Amino acid sequence: MHRSRVYAVIIDAPEEEAERATAFWSAALGVAAEPFAPEPQFTTLHEALPGLVTAVQAVDDAPRIHLDIETDDIEAETARLVDLGAEEIAQWQECHVLRVPGGHLVCVLPVETDPEAFRAGANVWP
Repeated sequence: MHRSRVYAVIIDAPEEEAERATAFWSAALGVAAEPFAPEPQFTTLHEALPGLVTAVQAVDDAPRIHLDIETDDIEAETARLVDLGAEEIAQWQECHVLRVPGGHLVCVLPVETDPEAFRAGANVWP
């Protein structure tokens, strides 16, 4: 048995456009933008989507939006999503990057939120 839930919506922007993308999304959504010190490629858009982390990520790839799923068992959640049709395409630190049917990306990562809040909001999988 493991748990998982959507943790974040990430707006990926090419590195050369990330600053402009952050300014746009911050103004468009009426929220403050703040660099995320532990990982400088991320800029958090505070309270853009209540209950979810929303951030702009500078990437060396095409612009897109992807979801981060946090879980208490990365291997089990990755396997569950692969069984549903996803394909694991990369790994970055503890994060498993999957391409899901339709071509979107999903990142599976360890629990980032408060453990009590995670348990209260997560789905339980056999």
